[in-house]
Amino acid sequence: MRQVSRVHKYQSFDAWKRAHAAAVLALTATDGARQPRNWAVFDQLRRAAVSVEANIVEGYALGTSKLFRRHLRIAMGSAAEAECLARLAGELRYLPEPVVKELEGLLGGTMRALHGPLGRPRRTVP
Repeated sequence: MRQVSRVHKYQSFDAWKRAHAAAVLALTATDGARQPRNWAVFDQLRRAAVSVEANIVEGYALGTSKLFRRHLRIAMGSAAEAECLARLAGELRYLPEPVVKELEGLLGGTMRALHGPLGRPRRTVP
């Protein structure tokens, strides 16, 4: 029987599945649609969406709980950023509403899935 490599077990992590789907959607929805008026928003949306998935995988691959949690917190921030940018792109009519709703759903689901391993987030208001 063939053993699955430990490095690829991140693929069974629900947050990664949602983050991966969001990254694919963000990249395909903005690919070829970039124009000077929307380039900055699309570029940052693409980077943030990819960062969510990449940080989950990187943290998992580093193999320690402390580093994994650190990267999950970074992924959480990137997911919130990507969600904000998707909403902005929708309000500016750079992306069609169904794409924005799907991105918001995937990114919101990613953040909910990240709350489990991270525990309750601490928030302080300045």
